[in-house]
Amino acid sequence: MKNIKIEILTIGEELLIGQTINTNAAWISEKLNEIGLKTYRHTTITDDKEIIKNTLQEIAQRADIILTTGGLGATNDDVTKKAFCEYFNVGLIRNENVLAHIKEIYLRRNRTITPTMESQADLPTNSTCIFNSVGIAPGMWFEEKGVIYVCMPGVPYEMKEMMHSFVLPELKKRFTQQSIYHHRIWIASLGESYIAEKLEKVEKELPKHIQLAYLPQIGIVQLRFTAIGDQQDNLKKQCVEIQEEVCSIFGDAVVGIGDNITLQGVLGDLLRDKNLTLSTAESCTGGYIAHLITSVPGSSVYFKGSVVSYNTEVKIEHLNISTQDVATTGVVSEKVAIQMAEGVRNLLKTDIAISTTGIAGPEGGTVENPIGTVWIGYADKEKSFAKRFVFEKDRLRNIQRAALMGLDIARKCLLS
Repeated sequence: MKNIKIEILTIGEELLIGQTINTNAAWISEKLNEIGLKTYRHTTITDDKEIIKNTLQEIAQRADIILTTGGLGATNDDVTKKAFCEYFNVGLIRNENVLAHIKEIYLRRNRTITPTMESQADLPTNSTCIFNSVGIAPGMWFEEKGVIYVCMPGVPYEMKEMMHSFVLPELKKRFTQQSIYHHRIWIASLGESYIAEKLEKVEKELPKHIQLAYLPQIGIVQLRFTAIGDQQDNLKKQCVEIQEEVCSIFGDAVVGIGDNITLQGVLGDLLRDKNLTLSTAESCTGGYIAHLITSVPGSSVYFKGSVVSYNTEVKIEHLNISTQDVATTGVVSEKVAIQMAEGVRNLLKTDIAISTTGIAGPEGGTVENPIGTVWIGYADKEKSFAKRFVFEKDRLRNIQRAALMGLDIARKCLLS
């Protein structure tokens, strides 16, 4: 089978001026990769018919598949469908199934449908309709002169539904002949370069049909092993053997194995399994740890609550922090972090507690405590301690990193 070349064309002025982040192209590329198809180029252009037509002509000279998002709808700047009609020199024909779907949506919303809205059911005569089950504007599939054109809305959840229900299955059926297996290992609190250094020998010894990708996020790195071959069971077995070696290297830094692993999800599972409860006392993170914890469905089983003690008086009055320690060591200190964790644990009567106190930035640092300094406290019925970290000068990243580090400290304590 020849090497299939895929390009993604995203259409929209809002993408070019930075008003909207182009997450569609990254998501599409990731999903294509999961079925063994590689994206060779991303292109972003404005909502202009001539530019769209010219760009399609350019891409068609070098690509086998062109996936487009954006510019489908009922407003004046939605010109993608018109551009495709002119590009292929075809007219429109009304799709009665799409029209019935549009009418049903408007009836449900108790709104009057207009001719403009009805026109969204008009599709190019040479296209195959990609039904939009979660929206109004349908997608379109074209095959012309050996090139496949896929046209989808720019609204992410509508595009994703079309990809899952139609586009990916169709592309996989036509172009993927071998089994593809993705094996994900998640490692927390270690940098990508450090992990890569430790895995240098493992990576060199990988068979040619297995590739390793490092996918770092704030506080956690995903190792994705992609194996391609004839038998998926055999590919999975090989990846599990590699997993065992990786786990032996990193120990409890390995958070989990599988898709969409999060520190808050793993910690929640541990708390639920051990029948333990958790509380948090947050200063510099401003409640972000509590936000992460409560983003997990069912977290009310183990999470009792949080005290966002941003002000020193709140720390003293509600968490029983020593005024003497505040005076001698300051609020950004080991003693205060420990007392915060102990204080919220006693106040909310939980089994364990996490605390944060620090200088998120971009101002307020000192020689002793530069911007990015965070003390993270932990308390349970047997022990209390705090660890000091110095992150960056970026306020949001410091908040995120401190919160995730706090979750990871609690996770490791529950494993010990």
